[in-house]
Order: sequence, then C-alpha cells, then structure tokens
Amino acid sequence: MKLDDIMKTAGKHKSRKRLGRGNGSGHGGTCCRGHKGYYSRAGNKLNLGFEGGSNPMLKRIPKRGFSNDPFRKNFQVVNIEALDRFEDGATVDAAALLAAGLISDAALPIKVLGSGQMKKKLTVVASKFSAAASEKIAQAGGTVQAV
Repeated sequence: MKLDDIMKTAGKHKSRKRLGRGNGSGHGGTCCRGHKGYYSRAGNKLNLGFEGGSNPMLKRIPKRGFSNDPFRKNFQVVNIEALDRFEDGATVDAAALLAAGLISDAALPIKVLGSGQMKKKLTVVASKFSAAASEKIAQAGGTVQAV
C-alpha cells in the first residue's frame, strides 16, 4: 500500500449536509435557511423570469415580427467539387452520397451547389440545384435530375 492510494480514497466522498439534527451538528434550528421569509419555507422555488411580483421583462417588451423558422426547409448541401470522387458515368443519388459520407440522412432533401470544378460525366439526382451547379454539370457532359 502506498501513501497516494490512501489519499485518493480519503477525500473522495464528501458527506451530505444533515439538516435539522440538533445545534451540535451546526445545521440545527433553522437548517441553514435563515429566519422567516419565502426561502425558509418548503416549496420555495421561483418561476423563471419572476421579478418579485412586478410585471416581468418578457411581458413588458412588445412582441413584434414573424419567425419563418417552423416552416423552413432544411437541405443537406453538397458542392460540385465533392462529386468528383465518383467514377465517370456513375449515377449520384442520395444512397451514393450517404455511402460516400457526404450527407448524414438520405431522407432529408439534398441541394447541390456550384462551388469548385467538375471534370467527370455524372448523372446527379437531387432535390434542388443551384444555377451554377446545373451549368457546370452540363458543361462536364453530365445530366441533372430534380426529384
């Protein structure tokens, strides 16, 4: 047995604070809650944003505008330069992109963007294409199929 083995276990678990077990414990009487008031009683949890009874900030400020967030369509983005890894004449669809690790979910829609250059003739199947992407695929001799 070594000294550092003893020291590892000596202060490992701190004993919990035993409240209301007499004044000799140091936590008797008021049980560390102070005298009277809301916080000395049971169930003393305030709601988030409670400001002592006055009108909370979230109710005072005006509510304006519209958020389109619930109606937004999330696309998985793939650039043209990433498609260059496929063999010449291959059909690139959601299954092929998932197998290559370019997208994370085959069920979500895919959008192909025109960043980079393309040298291979591919048939690309996706939900959407940018104008630059469809132009570069056509210039390389490939075809675009929107699903």
